[in-house]
Amino acid sequence: MVSQKVVIKNPTGLHLRPAGILCKEAMQFKSLITFSFKDSTANAKSVLSVLGACVKCGDEIEFVCEGEDEEEALKTLVQAVESGLGE
Repeated sequence: MVSQKVVIKNPTGLHLRPAGILCKEAMQFKSLITFSFKDSTANAKSVLSVLGACVKCGDEIEFVCEGEDEEEALKTLVQAVESGLGE
């Protein structure tokens, strides 16, 4: 299991478009990928779960990846968030 914290840079937070991009990135991997925000944990492979977390700009989330490709999954997702998720 690997984990890393990252700050959301998108001006509007994780709304539908960036949430979809995040999920698309996460679904490339076999590992279980979740992120925690405040008191909740969201499945990074589920758009509804990501949207339900209500993550805003400047919020810090912690990705947790567990599985055979966990290192690569974590690196890819952190990079995607840091590059603005297509925005």
